[in-house]
Amino acid sequence: MFGDLFEEDGDGFSSTPGTGNAMKGRESEPPMPRGKIKLCGIKNQGGTCYLNSLIQTLLFTPEFREELFCLGTNELGCLADKDKPDAKVRLIPLELQRLFAHLLLVDNQTASTTDLTDSFGWTNNEEMAQQDVQELNRILFSALESSLVGTTGSSLIHRLYHGTLVNQITCKECGNISERQEDFLDLTVSVRGVSGLEEALWNMFVEEELFEGNNLYRCSKCNQLVRAAKSAKLKKLPPFLTISLLRFNFDFAKCERYKETGSYVFPLTFNLRAFCEQNNWPDSEYSYELFSVIIHKGGCYGGHYHVYIKDIDQLGHWEAPEEEVKVKTQRQEAKISEIKNESGNSVDTEDPLSILTAILAQEESECVLVDQLGQKLMNKTGTPWSKKYKKQYGPISKFLQNHPEVFMLVSNGTRVALKTAGPVTTEPSSTEPISPTPANCSPENMEPETGDNIAAADGCHWFDLNDSIVTAITEKDIEKQFQGKESAYMLFYRKTTMKRPLEAIGNPAYKVPPHLLEMVQEENARLQQKRAEFDASSNSIEVRLHLAPYYHCQNGALHPMAPDKDSIITVTFDRRKTVGDLRLAIYQMQDLWEGDMALTLAKNVPAGLHLYDTLTDDQMSLYSAGVCNGSDVFVWNGREVNGVAVQTGAEWEPVLLTVLRPSVEELGCGDGSGVGDADGSGLVRSTKGFAGGATLGTVLEVLGPQEALLCLEQSRPGPSGGGASGWRVFPPQDMQRTLRELSLKDGDALLLLQPEELDSSRHSIFSLSGDMVTVTTPSDCRWLHVEFCPQSGMKEEDKYEEQEKKRSKVSASGNMLLAEVKERALEELHLQDELSDIECCLRQMDRTGKLLPPVYEHLSVRDAGIRLMTALYLCPGPAATATQLFLYFSVGLAPSVGQELQIIVEESLTVKECLKKMLQMARLEGESWHLRRLDWCEEIGEPLFDENASLKEAKVIHGDTLVLVEGRLPPKGYLKLSVRMYMDMFDSSCIPELDQAEVSQSNEVLTTECPGSEMRFIGHVEISEEASLDDLKTQVMTLPALQDVCVPSPAFLRVWLLEGKKFASILRGKLQTLRKLKLGNGTEVCVQRLMKEEDLGLKDLLLRIQMGVPGEKAYYPAEEFLWDGGRDGTPRGLYAALASQYGLTPDNLLLAKHLSDKHTWMPISNWTQQVSKRKKKRKAESLQAAPFYLKDGDIIGVKNLLVDNNKEFSTLQDEIGQQRLREEAANHKTRGHYASGESAQDTGLKTGPTKNRKPEMALSINVGVFR
Repeated sequence: MFGDLFEEDGDGFSSTPGTGNAMKGRESEPPMPRGKIKLCGIKNQGGTCYLNSLIQTLLFTPEFREELFCLGTNELGCLADKDKPDAKVRLIPLELQRLFAHLLLVDNQTASTTDLTDSFGWTNNEEMAQQDVQELNRILFSALESSLVGTTGSSLIHRLYHGTLVNQITCKECGNISERQEDFLDLTVSVRGVSGLEEALWNMFVEEELFEGNNLYRCSKCNQLVRAAKSAKLKKLPPFLTISLLRFNFDFAKCERYKETGSYVFPLTFNLRAFCEQNNWPDSEYSYELFSVIIHKGGCYGGHYHVYIKDIDQLGHWEAPEEEVKVKTQRQEAKISEIKNESGNSVDTEDPLSILTAILAQEESECVLVDQLGQKLMNKTGTPWSKKYKKQYGPISKFLQNHPEVFMLVSNGTRVALKTAGPVTTEPSSTEPISPTPANCSPENMEPETGDNIAAADGCHWFDLNDSIVTAITEKDIEKQFQGKESAYMLFYRKTTMKRPLEAIGNPAYKVPPHLLEMVQEENARLQQKRAEFDASSNSIEVRLHLAPYYHCQNGALHPMAPDKDSIITVTFDRRKTVGDLRLAIYQMQDLWEGDMALTLAKNVPAGLHLYDTLTDDQMSLYSAGVCNGSDVFVWNGREVNGVAVQTGAEWEPVLLTVLRPSVEELGCGDGSGVGDADGSGLVRSTKGFAGGATLGTVLEVLGPQEALLCLEQSRPGPSGGGASGWRVFPPQDMQRTLRELSLKDGDALLLLQPEELDSSRHSIFSLSGDMVTVTTPSDCRWLHVEFCPQSGMKEEDKYEEQEKKRSKVSASGNMLLAEVKERALEELHLQDELSDIECCLRQMDRTGKLLPPVYEHLSVRDAGIRLMTALYLCPGPAATATQLFLYFSVGLAPSVGQELQIIVEESLTVKECLKKMLQMARLEGESWHLRRLDWCEEIGEPLFDENASLKEAKVIHGDTLVLVEGRLPPKGYLKLSVRMYMDMFDSSCIPELDQAEVSQSNEVLTTECPGSEMRFIGHVEISEEASLDDLKTQVMTLPALQDVCVPSPAFLRVWLLEGKKFASILRGKLQTLRKLKLGNGTEVCVQRLMKEEDLGLKDLLLRIQMGVPGEKAYYPAEEFLWDGGRDGTPRGLYAALASQYGLTPDNLLLAKHLSDKHTWMPISNWTQQVSKRKKKRKAESLQAAPFYLKDGDIIGVKNLLVDNNKEFSTLQDEIGQQRLREEAANHKTRGHYASGESAQDTGLKTGPTKNRKPEMALSINVGVFR
């Protein structure tokens, strides 16, 4: 009805900043620190003032804030993992924690709710359009409850805000009372026709609604229409009471919306005893104090929200407003004294002014709570105010307001006193009565006590938080929100018994988690640094001037001719001045400068100083020209530097290259024509700079003769200096390309070689193969570390194990064959005689200590991929030849380190022949074996299907691990399925028992949730993956166990897919292929015989419905119910379908899903919140999604509320199962490390990760799945 009711308008609207292009050189101004108030506001994203007001209220609810902070990352997850698919990250509470920490501790005037609204799943449309804050309060609490499921904070909202009221209808004839209990998180009270909150609560919880005349009530006990009275009472009071005011109404006469702007008084503190069912509690249990008022400014078609908040923890710094309204008191002591004197003699019960004055005059404190004044009036006259005076004078609070000359309302309207007595703001003590005003204190000289004094007494003050603006207010300002266009819209009260600990007062970091404190410290450090940098660079900047006469061109860049400081002059300049001002200042400093002067921005690069953009516009400010603090400016004539032309711009930025040449020793030059080798590597390094726009041919011309080869480094030696490096020779066509086009960068290495240096007869360290030049390691780095590693099976094994490990450094080169390395190792280790009769091989070792396959000895060190200066191990055993493969294999299970067997086979062997050799080595017999690979998870993977293919054709490579698995291999494209039969008492008598051999394959008889039923193994089926579901059913019907079972056609069979030995889903679509149904080899299925044909649709769900036995913790036998979830998959759709099934209305049903693994029930609510038309277009939540995940075979409990008042779904079996789970969990803890080896199936508890689901839609806030 109120479609776009709350859209921003007028002066309450906060626009978002534009996103124009930033000016070049401009630095973004850092956010301002907090002001003297020390409280942080929230930025308005365009239409989120309602969200800001509610967030600030929750922030200044310390108990809510602290309980949210108590939830750690072990329960909520980590924001860094939110993009991981399997991570459970509860975004909404995490973002709320971060926002609260920012608002409390980050030194910033405003905070942003962008991350929070992103966690809601909101888009820009939702952030720009305003919503009702009362609706947001309910939606946010619902989203928080869903987000905190399964954590210690799952009952956070319930504990702090949940209350209960009881509706009663009392029969006037028999006195029978019918009660109905309702839960609430907030109370919605009427504004129209009432003067304030207390009157509205009186009408709701004290006044009775009579059923009489034509509006009689049918009593269930009298079984007839009778007179009755309806009333309501508060049964349970929450710690925090939220009250929503219905200020928006619809005028049916004018057919238009309007806002109630009349006076509506609400107290700062009030007592709810008169409205509660129980009135024997201590008085403090009924007492509440106001701490937040959300205010709406505007009309019914648009407006703005802000909030008045009481600073309970005294986190802000309050200062009295400069212009404070002075209170003017008018006292009529003579008149009131006369009234008091007359009240002692006679009281006119027909005059309410007289009798109320008499009541107040007789009070010792002369001050009474307005709520208690009505009770005292009834005690004195015997008649309540509502029956005798209300019709003529209105509510008692309105009557008191209409007589300000007699009565004085204090404590913001919650207490009343006579004008002759000083205002009383605190509840009088029985032992210390408050004295009346002394005689010598005239009304003119006595300053009345105001709300400011009250706030100062307990240190708590009020603040107005209006988006990003925070101001201090007084309690008098709250009274201005009683009426008008800007008036109170939501009220938040807290129990007065809830006291704050002393350590929380003035401490914003109280109970903030350490990781958030660390985040805040980092953010504050970042802001402080950013502000310091901005202040330093805001206006005054330092510019380094480089003078051209002191520079010369070298290596493609500019370098100072002398290391003195005359070449660089540092000046401090105002960046708001122009380029012309800087030029003039330089002219004044350099009196001897002659000719033109060009100012060019420069930058130091590895090659030297390079020039970029020339500042030509003298009218442009340095700020706009990009001159910032620390900029380098080169001062020259714009053409040349010391006679050398200089190219400017980024395209000519120089590149500093490393040039390598052969050393003197490597060239064998004795005449000094070569270059000395400084590090013994055979190469000499030097650095040379070239302009990025220079061609490679120009570089070659500078470095050496045209016939030389220029090579680019492709691979480097090992980190220890050993091995060989590879260099690619530049082709002739690259000589015309520039260094920038070739993507050469600073530090790249070039090798310059003469053609004769590649002569193989000279035994050079350089070798050419195609366009690659290999540079081998010098002789002093050419070695391999070889260690003798004896293994079991050797002679005198114990002797070798007792000896110290033998190791030696063997000289080697990249071109040396590994066979030669092995011979040298035997010589160095003196093992020729001891190992003369034993075959040995060289092997490497990985980081886990596992020996890798033997290396091929016919390969060189380089070809085998072995780096020099690394370790090899000399091990007993043959080495594989060029046509052989070394394989690991194990039997039955994935191998662990040290447990696999080893075998060397020819790569031309077929898979079948290799299998036979492995069976012989493992001493296994039989032909029902096949080979499987290991996948990347080191688990048994796919089999080698083609047994007649060679190992090479099967892509089995040197060092692979294979697994021997028992069982024949099905043909390629075929599946071997394990089939079970669903057996009830009827089927078990029809199906014969299998022989012992077949039963052994079934492992066990599986039980189901249905009493007296089981899943019995009936055999295996081998079938093509391209076969249809009907073909599978037909082949199952041919199994020997089903030959005597009457199954007319495949349509009389239902096929279940089993997961974890339990029903998972029903296979649908009789023409669907098994491949499309995603059945894999070894999948278990269960068939169920039906009494009629069945062809389920893709959206149909087969549920098992159990109707509760009235008055008992039991259910009637389950019945199958086919529900079309595609038509309406929401709870409302299921309620409607079952209501039609049983001939009832949906309101008379109560549904719940049974969680068999936890022995609990999850209620399915039919209640839906009212949403706007725009939100109704969104897809409603489906029962097949979170949190129910309804699937085939699920048990749905049904309660008929017409005959069953028991709304509890649990049965005795559930209670026994829960007790068993608790005992198993306790035993699991006591077993300690012994229990760590047990599987989750032994305990009956799910411990593995759940499947990642799509996020649940909760109105306009998206909540993840955490059940």
